[in-house]
This record gives sequence, C-alpha cells and structure tokens, in this order.
Amino acid sequence: MEYIKIFFVNTALLITLAYLANLLFKHTITRVPEQLKQVIWVIMAIFAGWLSSFFGYRLDEQVIFDLRYVPLIISAIAFPEPLLLILIGVGTGLMRFTFGINLAAAAGVLNLSILGFICAAISPWIRRSSMSMTSKGLIIILAVNFFNAVNISLFGVISFYEYISKIMPITFPAGIALSVLFALIARDFHLERERIRQIEGANALLSKQTEELYKNRIVLEERAKQLLLASQYKSEFLANMSHELRTPLNGILNLSELIAEIDDSTAREEIQAYGNLIHRSGEDLLLLINDVLDLSKVEAGKLEIVHEEVNISEISMLLYQQFEVIAKQRGLDFTVKLEEGLPETLVTDPQRVQQILRNLLSNAFKFTHQGGVSLTVQQEKRRQGARETSWIEWAVSDSGIGIPKDKQLTIFEAFQQADGTISRQYGGTGLGLSISRDLARLLGGMITLQSQEGQGSTFSLYLPAAGEEKA
Repeated sequence: MEYIKIFFVNTALLITLAYLANLLFKHTITRVPEQLKQVIWVIMAIFAGWLSSFFGYRLDEQVIFDLRYVPLIISAIAFPEPLLLILIGVGTGLMRFTFGINLAAAAGVLNLSILGFICAAISPWIRRSSMSMTSKGLIIILAVNFFNAVNISLFGVISFYEYISKIMPITFPAGIALSVLFALIARDFHLERERIRQIEGANALLSKQTEELYKNRIVLEERAKQLLLASQYKSEFLANMSHELRTPLNGILNLSELIAEIDDSTAREEIQAYGNLIHRSGEDLLLLINDVLDLSKVEAGKLEIVHEEVNISEISMLLYQQFEVIAKQRGLDFTVKLEEGLPETLVTDPQRVQQILRNLLSNAFKFTHQGGVSLTVQQEKRRQGARETSWIEWAVSDSGIGIPKDKQLTIFEAFQQADGTISRQYGGTGLGLSISRDLARLLGGMITLQSQEGQGSTFSLYLPAAGEEKA
C-alpha cells in the first residue's frame, strides 16, 4: 500500500505542476520562438521528474520508487522530437544523482536514458501515424511502463524475484493507471497547443489577407486616379483637337467663300494669296489627320517599317532646308552639325526617321522665342552588360522654355502636354512626342530627354548603327 500512497502523492504533485506549466505556456511561453519554447519544456520536464523523485517512496537508503518517467511520456505525446526526448530522458536520469551517488542512482540514470532513447525511436511513428491521439497515448504509456519494469528487473539493485513477486504486481498497474491520467492531461495540453497554433495560423492568414487587401486597395486607388487622369487627358485632347481642326477648316471655308464671291476687278495676286492660304490650311489639316492615323496604327500594331540603306548627311540636309525658312521667319539661329567618325549610311526607315526628327524640330521651334535650335548627329558607344554597342544619336537642342521635371515623363504619353488647358499659348494635339517615341521603338531605338525649366531642352533620338542589334 505504501507504493500506492506515494504514487498518489507523486500524482498530486505532477498534476499541480502540469496545471502551472499549462498556465505558464498559455499566457507567456506561447509568445516566444519555437526553439526557446522547446528548451523551456525540457527544463520543466526534467524538474518535474526530479520533484517526483524528491517526494518518492524510499524502500531503503538507496532505492526510490516514483513516477519520474511520466514527464517523459507526456513529452513524447506533446513534443515528439527525438533529440528533445533523449535530452529529457538522460537529464531526468542524471538528476537522480542529486539524491546520492550509488548503484541505485546509476541504475536509475541507465533506466531513464534507455526510456528516453525508446521514446525517441518511436517519435517518428507518432508524428506520421494517422491513429488518434488517444490510441498513440495508450501505446506510449504501455511501452514506457513495460520497458521501465524490464529495466528495473534487469538493472535494478532489488533482487529479481522480490521485484517480480512483491513490487511489480502493485507498481506496474498503478503506474499504467496514473500514466493514463497524465496522458489525459497531456491530451488536453496538446489540444490547447493545437488550438493556439490554429488561432495563430488564422491570425497570420488574416493579417496576410488584410495586407493584400490594403495593397489591392492602393492599386485600385492608383488605377482609379489613372483612369480619371486618362479621362481628363482625353477630354482635353478632344477639345484641343476640335480647336485644331476648326482652325484650318474655317480658313478653307472662309477663303473658298471669298474666292467664289470675287469679280473681275479682283487682282490675280490676291486670288493666289487666297489659294496659298487654302493649301497651307489643307496641309495642316492633313498633318493632324496623319498624326491620329499613325497613332492608331502603332497601337494596333499595323504600322509597317521599311528598312533600307539611307545616307545620314542627306537626311540632315533635307531637314536643314525644311526648317531654315522657319528659323529666318522667327529670327532664330538654326545649325546642323555632323560630328567626325560618323558612318556614311544607316539601315533604317528614312520616312519614319524624318517624321520623328520633324516632330522634335517643330516642337523646338514652337517653344523657342529667342536664341536658336540645333541638330547634332554623332556616333556614341554604349555598354550593355559585357557588350559595347554603337548608336547614331540625333540630338535636337533648343534654348526655349524648357520642361518641368514632373512633366518630363507624361509628355511622351498620348493626348498629354506640359500644359493641358485649351487656352494654352502654343496649341497642338499632344500626339507628336507619343508617336515619335513609338516610332523610335519600332526602329529599334529610343528617345531621351534632358531639360530644365527656363533653360531649354535636348531630345535625343538613338538608332542602332549598322550591324548592331536593336534596343
């Protein structure tokens, strides 16, 4: 009966310790990292085994009967990690030496160490098995109690006959019964840990979803702003386009009406002047229509590029002849400079190159009131990774009003200008730079911009030199 009494004393102590440990884990230790949590568990399990021995039943000065192996059973159910179980088994066994160094203590160390290795050996099965936690717990209880009895009978200091006939018939069933009680406590602890883990997982998932919703909201808000801006830009474009179309159309209609009403007294020179104005208005109207058609072709992927060998100096000369008159009319300097080392020819689409450069030069003259405009053609080497590529740069520089930094990206978008109001001073539809950028890409090149407000701008068209890959 003494064995039963002391086992129940051990049970009361271990239940109290398990309850306190559960509170500690629930309110504090669950918030620490997993590795630190396991270290704390090992310390608590070893301390529980030592406490069981401290209040154990002393058969004599050396032999102590207790439930020190129960924390190992609980650990095998709650933390089925081989290394952790070995540490608990060996650590609990070594704590037996605190009650005296003797043969019984050495046998206790050997017994708990063996039990720790046995639990470590079956821990992989515990993790992988699809059996219920109750079934796993019963198997662990039976295995640990069985091997505990075998170890005591083989390595204990009590005679084999006395242990088998007098002690084991009482301690073995009592140990199993009390182990089951602790297994139920461990099961509740395990379920609590699973519940906490599920709550943490749900919180993490909710936090992630909240973050994704926040990001999506930012994206939607940004897209809403872009749609609003796009709507605003298109409205401005339609208003600008109607203004730009009306101007040449009104000129054509008014002048043609004047011509229809003239009589024989009208001078020939006056009629010629009317005809020239009608022709110029028609050209302006055709240019606007061509810009819109070119933009739609580029966006639809229908614009054809014809590559042929062209003379670089010939393109420069044609541009000079075209814009020299405009420069004189506006009182501006206009220079075209070809740097040394340029190749004679370039394989590209000459019509589209001239279209891009005409757009850039037209803008330069439009926004320049004093000073001048220049076109510089040179060859430039650029490094792309380990390769060095050769480019032909057409740089259009002016001393005009310049472009604010916050507008230097938007002016390349369709329907947008640095000044988007209808009553702005310079007019235009805002399509020239957008078309030029897209054409440059189709030619395998690019357009760059350097500008400072009030100090002019430089637009550079880069085209790959002969034999170079496209950008």
